[in-house]
Amino acid sequence: MNKELRQAIIAGNWKMNKTRPEAKALIEELKPIAANASCGVVICVPYTNLETAVELTKGTNIKVGAENVHFEKSGAFTGEISADMLTEIGVEYVIIGHSERRQYFGETDETVNKRTKAALAAGLKPIVCVGELLWERECDITEEVIARQIKLDLFDVSAEDVKKTVIAYEPVWAIGTGKTATAEQAQEVCAFIRATLAKLYGQDVADAVTIQYGGSMNPKNASELVAQPDVDGGLIGGASLKAADFGVLLDAASNG
Repeated sequence: MNKELRQAIIAGNWKMNKTRPEAKALIEELKPIAANASCGVVICVPYTNLETAVELTKGTNIKVGAENVHFEKSGAFTGEISADMLTEIGVEYVIIGHSERRQYFGETDETVNKRTKAALAAGLKPIVCVGELLWERECDITEEVIARQIKLDLFDVSAEDVKKTVIAYEPVWAIGTGKTATAEQAQEVCAFIRATLAKLYGQDVADAVTIQYGGSMNPKNASELVAQPDVDGGLIGGASLKAADFGVLLDAASNG
């Protein structure tokens, strides 16, 4: 991390977990743990928990995010939620293009780009996910894949809006495969993401963008990961569902 240039952010992605009573219990447990964190603290929760989370985190340093957003403002899109609907209830962040959305629900770089621009236009801060598959890494085309995603996902997004955007690197090959990305591998790709942003928008913009690691950061590897110069926190799955574990990650990002 380089705290002089940008903020480290630990963002929890709850995925499809926690009923409202369970969400309330976890947030109440998390509030005192997160109170002294100097890094950014975000919890991205299911739609049904958003109002609960916004209400319970008022006056705290915890920001609330959604796990997805549609790119249209309104219309015949059954089951979807617009950016305006999210901002109206106090949501500040939104995850876009998560590997699970791409894998299971057909999201493409084109729809990620549309969602990103819709989120920014509504005042949301997007957490845009990029990452290569195992086959792509084995074929040694990681950089080509990442560069393509960055260029397409941020197409026609202004430099000022890019500064408001968080990039999360998800090595898809390390999720549920038994393989683990090392801190050095995470740094290598996060540095490449920053270099790609510098080519597109200039070094000052690239230096201002928070780039998270999203490949199973946990209490055991968090300190080593956030010690890397281009790893600015993490997008956290399983460890975000346990307040104590999430607290360890907050400490690592705050003190690293």
